[in-house]
Amino acid sequence: MGFILDDAHLKRASLDYTDLTSTTLHASIHSYIESFPERRVFATTSSTSNIYTEPTYNWADSFLFGPEDKGLPTNVLNIFPEEHHVAIPMFPNNRSLNLSNSVSIITYEAWRQLGFKEE
Repeated sequence: MGFILDDAHLKRASLDYTDLTSTTLHASIHSYIESFPERRVFATTSSTSNIYTEPTYNWADSFLFGPEDKGLPTNVLNIFPEEHHVAIPMFPNNRSLNLSNSVSIITYEAWRQLGFKEE
């Protein structure tokens, strides 16, 4: 996976927001999907023409981001329908955004669509 998920690392990464979150480690993406069948999963990729602002998001939606250096592998993207693949548009020949910026942009758009309110 690429991340160390022990208590010390999670506490550091959470920046003292642990009271607002809960963390569950799933054995696989299939395990996650089976645990939350009501959720749509949007897979982020640079290989789609679907811009992240096009879907109408809801509170149950989830987003899947791949590693910063190579993105989600094709076998993972193929789990999800093409209409659930989303991209942040970039100018040709420009470097991609880093992962944290991409997560911020897409999740902020979902929150904007939901009226900047809590569920």
